[in-house]
Amino acid sequence: MALDGAAPVFILGPCVIESEESAWQLARDIKEISEKEGYRIIFKASYDKANRTSIDSFRGPGLEEGCRILGDIGRDLKLPVTTDVHSPHDAEYAAQFVDLLQIPAFLCRQTDLIVAAAGSGRPVNVKKGQFLAPWDIRPIADKLRSAGCADFFFTERGSSFGYNNLVADMRSIPLMREDGHRVIFDATHSVQRPGGAGESSSGDGTLAPALARAAVAAGCDGVFIETHANPAQAKSDGPNQIPMAELPAVLAALAAIHRATNQ
Repeated sequence: MALDGAAPVFILGPCVIESEESAWQLARDIKEISEKEGYRIIFKASYDKANRTSIDSFRGPGLEEGCRILGDIGRDLKLPVTTDVHSPHDAEYAAQFVDLLQIPAFLCRQTDLIVAAAGSGRPVNVKKGQFLAPWDIRPIADKLRSAGCADFFFTERGSSFGYNNLVADMRSIPLMREDGHRVIFDATHSVQRPGGAGESSSGDGTLAPALARAAVAAGCDGVFIETHANPAQAKSDGPNQIPMAELPAVLAALAAIHRATNQ
């Protein structure tokens, strides 16, 4: 997975596959932006949101149906796709359909999962847990390399700050890059308020573009943004997502900052 600093990589898509139709529509919209502006884009969506606050929360279509949808989107639109995996079996199965495997933040130290993803033959994106310091990713990198994976990177997505709150420390980006690791910044989960709405998470989605701009200026290799046609109606993480209609302007600003800081 080419993260060479020449241009930022944007990982974009909905939090979860709400329906096959909605996933395809967002993927087409994102593909159109990519072709028009020349951005390097990876489409993301979860087949199962296993980490939900409530037992009644929507989780998605499941492993097999979700991977089929993602595989079809990637093949037909010629768009790299990614999804998060939650078990060694999931990693092995999903690797047949997606281009990049993502390890969720709360599972970033699960050795069996890390090893399975590393051995899948796919690049791996590990989300740094909200409970980890930047240098705590070193043992995770060792696990990946020991299992034969040389193509991996880490995603900064904020750190726990008191109750129901996260803070994005931009020092984390250069600190992780000092060890030679490529770093993505997750703008929308960094403004999440875990469990902040009682039986679901809340968030401050209007702040996500500002944090994304700061992260690009701090030297990140790419930005992860969840987007939705109407975040108020999203079935997962709506409060911290960026409306699809606003996405082109957000990406244009990030690309401009990247050019200005890499001249």
